[in-house]
Amino acid sequence: MLKVLRIFFLISLFSQGIPFLRLYGQEKEGMVKYTPEFRFNDGIYINFDQVKLNSPIPKSKLLTSIDYNDREFFKKILEGDKIYFYDNMGVRQEIAKNSLWGYSRNGVLYIEIQDNFNRITFVGNICHFVADITTYDSRSYNSPYGYYDPYYSPYGYSNYYSPYGSYYSPYRQSNMTRNELKQYLIDFESGKVLEFDVENTELLLMKDNQLYEEYVQLSRKKKKELMFVYIRKFNEKNPLYLPVE
Repeated sequence: MLKVLRIFFLISLFSQGIPFLRLYGQEKEGMVKYTPEFRFNDGIYINFDQVKLNSPIPKSKLLTSIDYNDREFFKKILEGDKIYFYDNMGVRQEIAKNSLWGYSRNGVLYIEIQDNFNRITFVGNICHFVADITTYDSRSYNSPYGYYDPYYSPYGYSNYYSPYGSYYSPYRQSNMTRNELKQYLIDFESGKVLEFDVENTELLLMKDNQLYEEYVQLSRKKKKELMFVYIRKFNEKNPLYLPVE
């Protein structure tokens, strides 16, 4: 008898048009839950708001002679210093390449860091990616102080305390550069890009009290080892929703 009553109850809900059941991945009206199968719309993203709306400037609005079907379309159009496009009013606009947030190709996001575009491999309310970063190091030659000039200062009066004179150094300076892979996080709520470290992991986990309390109880060593594990846990408990076309 109870089973029959439940059936009648369900039928009555459907007849009243109450959407008590929702399709998987669409628990929020007009939004879809992010899964690895989700594809971002291809195009240029000027800012992070466009990313959250999944609404880039499509290829059709970009002013270029490059074939839209060219497999290296985005690589070629980003070789210049500026991007030209038509806005929603049909007015021609331009933007510097290094002012872009990034772009999407084949449904995958790429973010601009130091004029390079890096693939975002892990997407969620907390995103993770790796970027090739150029770092600079000022060193001196022939220095008995372990290659560093003890009188060097970056402010232009580097040798104020030098016994050789206010603007003289006995050691030759050399600016050295090197490339290194660096890990970053993106807070999908604010769009902030943060370095992947314990402090920033704690900061982002604060939005989930349970996970935050678990994480802060760990030792420093364990925190460092489990950063990505807790970020994954956070995304599983707090799924990312994006607009449906």
